[in-house]
Amino acid sequence: MKLTSKYEMIQHILTELKQPAYRFEQIAEAIFKQRIGEYDRMTILPKGLRNELIMRLGEHVLNLTPVIQKTSRQVNKVLFAIEGGEHVEAVQLSYERGWKSYCISSQCGCGYGCSFCATGTIGLKRNLTADEITDQLLYFHLNGDALDSVSFMGMGEALANPNIFDTLKILTDSRTFGLGHRRITVSTIGILPNIDRLTKEFPQVNLTFSLHSPFDEQRSELMPINNRFPLHDVLNRLDQHIHDAGRKVYIAYILLRGKNDSNEHAEAIAALLKDRGPWEHLYHVNLIPYNSTDVTPESFHQSDNDRVQRFVSILKSKGIKVTVRTQFGTDINAACGQLYGHNK
Repeated sequence: MKLTSKYEMIQHILTELKQPAYRFEQIAEAIFKQRIGEYDRMTILPKGLRNELIMRLGEHVLNLTPVIQKTSRQVNKVLFAIEGGEHVEAVQLSYERGWKSYCISSQCGCGYGCSFCATGTIGLKRNLTADEITDQLLYFHLNGDALDSVSFMGMGEALANPNIFDTLKILTDSRTFGLGHRRITVSTIGILPNIDRLTKEFPQVNLTFSLHSPFDEQRSELMPINNRFPLHDVLNRLDQHIHDAGRKVYIAYILLRGKNDSNEHAEAIAALLKDRGPWEHLYHVNLIPYNSTDVTPESFHQSDNDRVQRFVSILKSKGIKVTVRTQFGTDINAACGQLYGHNK
């Protein structure tokens, strides 16, 4: 039997040791309600059971090691060491109204090579396990932070990692993280088979599609995945997702000065999203300021504010719902497209 997470392993150990059914609830309550991060401190458990858990799972519930933490106003970025000498990054965003949101990584590196993204320059090192993904959140939880919402917009392409579905089960399990499905956002560049699976298994989880150009040829230059899963095929599948789930789909669009921020681009986005049937009102465009890094091309620059406002006004005039995302964390390389995962 393949166990997909430490939580399944704990249940397996309890069954092996013929422990009563309520033991798992006690352990889960210790971790998730009392924020106890060491098995030996779970004094509600018999000493023998604690020793067995330590022997099989190690002393600490958390298996990731935080290496570096960088903080700026409203943003906290943590670099974690993972097995194999690699590193991944997670970002905590604290909003003025007290809401805490997390941007977590699903892969170490990324194999898709989008030209504007720092993570893509590393290539794919490996998929993260369900524990490595959920431990990014567990780290903040054990440190006393509220887990209000989470997005898979850190390092990697979430829907290219098959472990993402076990991860979503753990995050939404009422005994563990207990996150509402609608507080989770999965971002994808358009991996069609797993968009289908997400629709079937987690229809209420928010889905964001990274567009970045409405023109196939340009999108293929910016995002080579477009050659494999072309834009129009993905949009047809998103129509199906909206129809089946009855949920909004967010269109992420990074504005690159002089590249994809023209009036023509705005009009083409509107043309793509209009006349898609009775569900078209459930598409919502999120415009994202470009964030440069040392490893992304010098030819990419952030759009001027006037250009952004013009882009917005064209989309609105065509009846497209649009938001300009607030920029967080650029000063500590924690913003969209900046996660690099190097220990320095």
